[in-house]
Amino acid sequence: MQNQNPNPDAQAPDDAVELDTDSLANELEQLRSALGDLREEALRERAELDNQRKRLARDVDQARRFANEKLLSQLLPVLDSLEAGLKAAGDATGPLKDGLELTLRQLLKVGEDNGLAQINPEGEAFDPEWHQAISQLESPGAEPGSVLQVFQKGYALNERLLRPALVVVAAG
Repeated sequence: MQNQNPNPDAQAPDDAVELDTDSLANELEQLRSALGDLREEALRERAELDNQRKRLARDVDQARRFANEKLLSQLLPVLDSLEAGLKAAGDATGPLKDGLELTLRQLLKVGEDNGLAQINPEGEAFDPEWHQAISQLESPGAEPGSVLQVFQKGYALNERLLRPALVVVAAG
């Protein structure tokens, strides 16, 4: 007699377990992939936030360094006037000239404390980034391209040009 299995689905539970194992392994792999994607996304977002924080800190630092730019730019004609007054006084002595010199030194000190630097390039090589040539002169004793005379001093704020120096350059 043949051993017939009256229940044709008797093998089905083993198949179902195998299908469940395969589907669970597949689902596990999908979850691992999704987790990896989420980790990468979190790292990218963290890097982006870090970059934004650095950019903001840099912007705040720049704003702080150049906050006085407008005020210092408006003081440049005052410095020019004081220097012109001292130049006009020549070799004269007296309390008026002493007062002008003291006032000029104090203003320059306040400017320096706030990042202002004078550009007085007489005798130096002409630099178009920091100097503005208003004329050229033949000068046999000077090196071509050097600054012969400064008509107006230039100024920089924290190494950023506020006003170029107006100069006469030796022709060559």
